[in-house]
Amino acid sequence: MDAIVKMLEKHQPFFEKISRNIYLQAIKDGFLGCMPIVLTSSIFLLIATLPGVVGITLPQPLIDWCNKLYNFTMGVMGIMVAGTTAKNFTASMNRRMPAGKVLNDGSTMVAAQCSMLLLAVTQFTTKFNGSELSVFDCTSMGTRGLFSAYIAAFITVWVYKFCVSRDLTIKLPKEVPGAIAQNFRDIIPFGGAVIICGIIDVVVRNLMGVPFSELLIKLLSPLFTAAETYPGLILIQAATAFFWFIGVHGPSIVQPGIDPIRLANQAENLQVLLAGGHPAHSLTFNMSLVGEFGGTGATFIVPLLLILFMKSKQLKAVGKASIVPVAFAVNEPLLFGAPMILNPYMLIPFVAAGCVNVSVAKFFIDNVGMNGFSFVVPWATPAPIGIFITTNFQLIALVFVAIIILLDAIIYLPFLKAYDKLLCDQEAERAAELGLESDGAATIAANASAPAVEQTTVSVEPTAAAADSKPVADQPEPAFDASAKKDVDGLKVLVLCAGAGTSAMLANAIKEGAAQTGENIASSAGAYGQHTAIMDQYDVIVLAPQVRSYYNDMKADTDRLGIKLLAPRGKEYIDLTRDPAGAIKWLRENLD
Repeated sequence: MDAIVKMLEKHQPFFEKISRNIYLQAIKDGFLGCMPIVLTSSIFLLIATLPGVVGITLPQPLIDWCNKLYNFTMGVMGIMVAGTTAKNFTASMNRRMPAGKVLNDGSTMVAAQCSMLLLAVTQFTTKFNGSELSVFDCTSMGTRGLFSAYIAAFITVWVYKFCVSRDLTIKLPKEVPGAIAQNFRDIIPFGGAVIICGIIDVVVRNLMGVPFSELLIKLLSPLFTAAETYPGLILIQAATAFFWFIGVHGPSIVQPGIDPIRLANQAENLQVLLAGGHPAHSLTFNMSLVGEFGGTGATFIVPLLLILFMKSKQLKAVGKASIVPVAFAVNEPLLFGAPMILNPYMLIPFVAAGCVNVSVAKFFIDNVGMNGFSFVVPWATPAPIGIFITTNFQLIALVFVAIIILLDAIIYLPFLKAYDKLLCDQEAERAAELGLESDGAATIAANASAPAVEQTTVSVEPTAAAADSKPVADQPEPAFDASAKKDVDGLKVLVLCAGAGTSAMLANAIKEGAAQTGENIASSAGAYGQHTAIMDQYDVIVLAPQVRSYYNDMKADTDRLGIKLLAPRGKEYIDLTRDPAGAIKWLRENLD
């Protein structure tokens, strides 16, 4: 077991390097920026379609209105993703630009959207009421055009980088206002990006007879087919869980490559469902409700197992503290509290549970008649409820949920029991060393799990990937006095994690702690990648454990803006979320 952990730790910098790849980051953050489109459009679809399931007939104008809202949100998803991907890719590229040279993210965003339209959309003429009309084929403006969106975004930003780095811009006299001068400076790179994508479009259409977006779908069709097989689904889920196990946010690495496939399949499932057929695609956006049932590692049942079957005081406490967050897919308290991350006892069940779940889901969809997932629900929806909704309220889906809960419990229980025995032995040894009775182990366990902020020193160490960044040095605990209050008076704190779930836990603890101690501190939670437009409004940024691999990139931005960057490790972070007053104390101790 120790050999496995050492091997994983040895290769952790490599996996962190993958997660920090600027192309993957841009795709992930760009797609995340468009999530309101996915969620909002699904609400209108639910309004238009679900009443019919229970025999309620809505007025046709209302149905048409809801469908229009869907078409003008989800139907332009590809165009929007092109812009948000370019914007986030521009932010990464600006960190690598020479001093004094900056790419205009507003301009790259618009240029990428125009370029995406050239690559993905077909224009033709038709006759209507005796008149000739120019028509756009909108098929590839939505999820079908996502690959074109990514290509357009990357080409655009690279063209801008090439032009700005070499001063290939139109320069105006210094008397011209800056906003006007910037527009002229962007003409050459904007035109270059659009022309290049236009040439690609002409070449592909003439050589292959299809638009660029259709070419990508044809080339990637073997991947689409392979991904939806049992081995493909298992490989996707195993990779997601494995990366998380070694402390790298797995979905950030795996999902960008399959998001277009999942969304296209989900859209097709919805069309089939509305036509009265059986949605048969298993690889869809909300398949994550199954593979990540309660969070990565399919941990939905684990807190209950800890409470009911474990004897270790540590595991029982973790189970009680994590049962509610895990129900809403925020399983970091469990991952870092048990811990499950880099815990050799947990490797096999952490990877296997999700793989079993997706395999059972595919079997139910292919052979039992359960619908493939057709609607999109928010990621924090409790998985059993989300599965029931997205399968169009099928009773067979509830049977499926019961089965995977049972299977996950069977998979996890032996490994949890083995780990529980180890912890019980350790608790007994500590009790014996202190000359206590065996039942005194509870006291020892409680002391052992006391919040890190109660210790006399606090340190924030960068990850292995951020070894070249200067860590916050250990400092002796300062004595509290009235003058210390000015260090945090008026402080604005932004906490970032992968999906704004874990970050909300610490942000709320800071708010509660500020109320308890009378401090004037404001705190907010956000998702990494969506922070660039607002980070300059804050004095302190805290990185949650799952995004600590971005420490170097964030440090470059915070140093430039004069913002304090903190990155507590897993257990320390969880302890702070449970100790509001301690969170305030920790902030004070780590401010220069």
